[in-house]
Amino acid sequence: MIFDFAANLDFYRNLGIEGRYAKAVDFLKSHDLKTLANGKYEIDGKNVYANVMDYDTIPWEEASYEAHKDYTDIQYIIEGCEVMTYAPVDQLTVSVPYNAEKDVMKFDNSVAGLKAAVHAGEFMIFNPWDGHKPKAADGTPGYVKKIVVKIKEN
Repeated sequence: MIFDFAANLDFYRNLGIEGRYAKAVDFLKSHDLKTLANGKYEIDGKNVYANVMDYDTIPWEEASYEAHKDYTDIQYIIEGCEVMTYAPVDQLTVSVPYNAEKDVMKFDNSVAGLKAAVHAGEFMIFNPWDGHKPKAADGTPGYVKKIVVKIKEN
């Protein structure tokens, strides 16, 4: 798990395989993220793509932990603020088994985890071994626009 600011995106350019992080960073830096419509954006086929979404955050207790086996997430807040929580996958209890088609498994909320309020222009990177709980409100529920860049790790 990594927490950082948009100004430091270039630092992550050389991570991973086949220049996939560089493609993700280039996409984030070369687009006016506020003007992107909700939906999926192909960057490098199934190796790197982005999902833009907006929603109202929910109470922490209603959000759920998830993890992926094949993809790393760069969860970048465009507008608003949400609490993202991290916990190692091996400390979590599976509540919904792994779905290979969606590359996701869900976990219960029995672990408090490490919480971070992530504001516009900030992001968190969650690798396949990182359980993460997005969409939680920082106090009162509020509007968030976010882009999640998915980077295939195998």
